[in-house]
Amino acid sequence: MNDFRSTRVPADGGGADRKALWFIREVGLPAIVRSCVSCRSTRHHPTDKFRVNANGKLLDVWMLICCDLCGRTSKIPVHERVHVQSLDHELLVRFENNDPALVRQLTLDAALAGRSSYRLDWTGTWELETDMPFYDLEGDDAAPLEVVVRFELPAPVRVEKLLTAGFGLSRAAVRRMVDSGRIHLPMAVDAKAREDFTLFVTT
Repeated sequence: MNDFRSTRVPADGGGADRKALWFIREVGLPAIVRSCVSCRSTRHHPTDKFRVNANGKLLDVWMLICCDLCGRTSKIPVHERVHVQSLDHELLVRFENNDPALVRQLTLDAALAGRSSYRLDWTGTWELETDMPFYDLEGDDAAPLEVVVRFELPAPVRVEKLLTAGFGLSRAAVRRMVDSGRIHLPMAVDAKAREDFTLFVTT
């Protein structure tokens, strides 16, 4: 990653393109937003544990979450009434051992959130990491720039916010450069991205 980001314009001022890597680094898991049955809070976080219940040859698997305010534990169904032979043995062992990677995977799972009627709050879950040095993007002699944006977690990040943070520009300046064609994006500037993409700044 550091080798990629260290690509710079030649010292003699030549016209070689610049490259940079922006990394959406994970700093925490999203909050699980659903009403607590014991208090008025709606924010929960995983307890890092699963509960597996066997009834004959049928299994139920739940992810346990905890209310941030009162501490009440509740369950999110991951598998319900599935035949024991239909669940991969290695996966079952991971549930039984409270595999941290599996907890993270399911906490980030938007499809599971949709099935279980809760939403994810991504506030405070990411930060932008880049060591790209400053140069005047709005200058007429600015060298072309290619920026690869990579996501460590699928947090929905508004593209405009990403550009203002990465380039150190105002919203108005970002909008002006996008509208003029100086910044080329694979999506609308007011869209939310959650997967890797590449943007370009032209002269």
